[in-house]
Amino acid sequence: MAARVDVRKTYKLYIGGAFPRSESGHSYAVEDAKGGFVANAALASRKDARDAVVAARAAFKGWAGRTAYNRAQVLYRVAEVMEDRRPQFSLAVQQSEGLNAGRADKVVDTAIDRLVWYAGWADKIAQVTGNANPVAGPFFNLSTPEPTGVVAVLAPQRSSLLGLVTTLAPVVVTGNTVVVVSSYARPLPAVTFAEVLATSDVPGGVVNLLTGSAATVAPWLASHMDVNAIDLVGVAGDAALATDLEVAAAENLKRVRRAPAAEPDWAAEPGLDTMTDFLETKTVWHPIGV
Repeated sequence: MAARVDVRKTYKLYIGGAFPRSESGHSYAVEDAKGGFVANAALASRKDARDAVVAARAAFKGWAGRTAYNRAQVLYRVAEVMEDRRPQFSLAVQQSEGLNAGRADKVVDTAIDRLVWYAGWADKIAQVTGNANPVAGPFFNLSTPEPTGVVAVLAPQRSSLLGLVTTLAPVVVTGNTVVVVSSYARPLPAVTFAEVLATSDVPGGVVNLLTGSAATVAPWLASHMDVNAIDLVGVAGDAALATDLEVAAAENLKRVRRAPAAEPDWAAEPGLDTMTDFLETKTVWHPIGV
């Protein structure tokens, strides 16, 4: 009997709830931590980034308009589906990060738990960050947080799953829509996560995932006039590129989460700033007795 030939997989982009090939037609080889070939991934182009922004903008009104409780339900559903596909995620982390099975399982567990943690904050963040302000007059003065809009996220290059979830979840749960550029060398957990999003309750366009080089795609996202904010964690340690992206983002006064000197410890407990960084505060005055 002839030996079975492996089915080589080419992972596609995730834009608007669908899995298109890159407009460029290009892909690149993804290797495991030992340098062995694992799969091919689409090499996103400028046009793919523009398409992702269009999809994110189209999804924003509907997603931001959902109740916080419903967004919590959706994010919790993502955690449920991840739990069902836990062995696949563990294998992807082992291949991408060179971890043994036990450590990879721990990374997957922490990523799932983090989704649940952020889901729990969805209907509470407004109570913590909003308030009724004291004023000298017959008025109510109320401050309420609202989502910023379309956020570009440059995912961490080393922490291919936990870092991705920790940067993505707080942006989405607060009502923003997202364009994510995954780790270039370690995209497998990210594309697996995209498959989870597609088979859970996340509406198409809320999360859009591009594989490829952040150095190539990020400048177009940073200067895009319909992107409202950008998280530069994915270029941590590259001060020159981070500065160039900040300058490009200033063209339309984007909110910018600056690149750290090195990737953070993603296993550390997250704080509320990961959610509040991409929220705006709306203040409303209303006369008393009317």
